[in-house]
Amino acid sequence: MKILAIESSCDETAVAIVEDGRKILTDCIASQVPLHREYGGVVPEIASRKHIEAISGLAEQALVNTGLIRQDIDAVAVTYAPGLIGAVLVGVNFAKAAALALKKPLIPVHHIRGHIAANYLAFPELEPPFLCLIVSGGHTMIVDVKNYTEMEILGTTLDDAAGECFDKVARVLGMPYPGGAALDKAAARGDEKKYTLPRPKPGENPYDLSFSGLKTAALNLIHHAEQVGETLDVDSLCAGFSAAVSDMLVPRVELALQATGRKKVAIAGGVAANSRIRRDVTAMAERLGVEVFIPPLSLCGDNGAMIGAQGYYEFLAGHTAGMELNAYATKSILGESL
Repeated sequence: MKILAIESSCDETAVAIVEDGRKILTDCIASQVPLHREYGGVVPEIASRKHIEAISGLAEQALVNTGLIRQDIDAVAVTYAPGLIGAVLVGVNFAKAAALALKKPLIPVHHIRGHIAANYLAFPELEPPFLCLIVSGGHTMIVDVKNYTEMEILGTTLDDAAGECFDKVARVLGMPYPGGAALDKAAARGDEKKYTLPRPKPGENPYDLSFSGLKTAALNLIHHAEQVGETLDVDSLCAGFSAAVSDMLVPRVELALQATGRKKVAIAGGVAANSRIRRDVTAMAERLGVEVFIPPLSLCGDNGAMIGAQGYYEFLAGHTAGMELNAYATKSILGESL
């Protein structure tokens, strides 16, 4: 089954063609990073307009890359939530038009479910059940993936997402957008023990997280150094901040693995590219004798292939939609019946 998959939830326009949920035939991406860099973050209006300009050409390019014709497409999958609402609407409306014109099924895909499914593309042998740590710019959660479409959220951040904190600290340090990658490179050169940063433990749920206190502590440290004229060891602050984030994430994943008895763990999302988190999750899994699945960097960020992968399993579960499909800025990964 060949699925034309569309992703436009933030600042990457992506169109892919995926076969049977596991094989990437092509994955075309138009990045807007240079456009948003001068603003220090994504400008929603600019993002939406650039999606409009790019999406049709990317779909044509996907067909050219694969040598397929329109009639070879069996279904159209699209990110319908969550994301910047104007950006998501561009993808949803294009997908609806494509499905209508081709007379093919329309498959709505939750963006975070797509990130989880990126692991199916990287590891064809991976099958549920498994535990997944999702870390991105807008979401941080620990999910029990019971089957391809049935999931349970064990824990989530109660305030900021880990990726948001990385980007905010990097921006205040004067690093270029996207800041998370620049901060990760600086951290490799620093001493993580030089600065003391908190590891909050919020609420009664042992799997829940809170990053706002850590972010505030790091920003206060930066501003204090500026105010008193101290020279800040940027590399060491980045190393300490990365260590603090990982120290909050990995022990909770370990606790969840022990509680659920899962023997496989995966990570997903843009922040899954962080070298410290990848290293610590790998070490934890090896110590517990658990299989670990960490996607390559190319599948950590937003892409169309992950939407096609999850779209295949949503289709098998009967989760299709008609022309009434709408876009949503926020929606639980558990979703609703469509």
